Amino acid sequence: MMDVAAYAAPSAGAPLEKSTITRRDVGEHDVLIDIEFAGICHSDIHTVRNEWGAQQYPLTPGHEIVGRVTEVGSGVSRHQVGDLVGVGCMVNSCQECAACEEGLEQYCLAGNIGTYGAVDKDGTITQGGYSTHVVVDEKFVVRVPESLDEAAVTPLLCAGITLYSPLRHWGVTEGTKVAIIGMGGLGHVGVKIASAMGAEVTVLSHSDKKREDAATFGAQHYVNTTDEDEMKALAGTFDLIINTVSVNLPMADYLALLRYDGTLVELGAPSKPLEVPAFALIPARKALAGSCIGGIAETQEMLDFCAEHDITAEIELIDADRINEAYDRVVASDVRYRFVIDAKTF
Repeated sequence: MMDVAAYAAPSAGAPLEKSTITRRDVGEHDVLIDIEFAGICHSDIHTVRNEWGAQQYPLTPGHEIVGRVTEVGSGVSRHQVGDLVGVGCMVNSCQECAACEEGLEQYCLAGNIGTYGAVDKDGTITQGGYSTHVVVDEKFVVRVPESLDEAAVTPLLCAGITLYSPLRHWGVTEGTKVAIIGMGGLGHVGVKIASAMGAEVTVLSHSDKKREDAATFGAQHYVNTTDEDEMKALAGTFDLIINTVSVNLPMADYLALLRYDGTLVELGAPSKPLEVPAFALIPARKALAGSCIGGIAETQEMLDFCAEHDITAEIELIDADRINEAYDRVVASDVRYRFVIDAKTF
């Protein structure tokens, strides 16, 4: 066993504080990672503040992890000491069900094991990347291309794959008309990836604050959703709409923007159930769907794609003692576009 420095929430709603957590010994198929950077995801905040269901405390969050391999188990074949690697939103799954066999571990029928706040196979509660080291099964560790900035690539382990997976699944390619609702931590990465895939990208935002940024990231169009005339003019336009915001939108209005056979993919998790009129879907064979991160193979594919197209997240690098400040700023939408913690400061 190994005691390592970390930041943890001692209870629901309490500020995170410096702590010590225990990592398991490196097993036959495990990899020990010396963490260099850990991203802050809005889901970290929801989880540690007990907004998504009861948690066991103290809890160390963090599921966007980049670091170097410092030790490998005797049976490890995928990674070696010195490799630059990453860990995303899950660290295990049953490895036996139909979903796992298809490389869709995120949809494991037994439930994938999250990087933090989940019951691992040994009965312990997983603890995340706001720490100096982590031990992970080699199957859930991906290779990070050395050509990418290590800090700025970190959010791709969640934000990147969360957007890449639906863009790839719904067949985005040259000329596909894609709209992305919201251009925050998720949306700005989605704009970059969709643009690199050759899509005609439109950002749908409730303000004009990020219009210039959207163009820089590759969007051809930017529409303020409070402008009723602009929204009406988009009727029947898009092949694919990806919603990255966690608010209850007027779904019929957004479904009206799809062409026939178009799909609106929900990534955000609003607090209330979605209300969808049947006739917003039926007349033009439109679909409302959901998507959740991606499997390990697809995550590697995403990182390689981002390396090919020089895509990383826009970040603000912080020391660990600013985590609580960063949480408040994320909730206030006061970051462009993701916070990343320098793990040397844990």
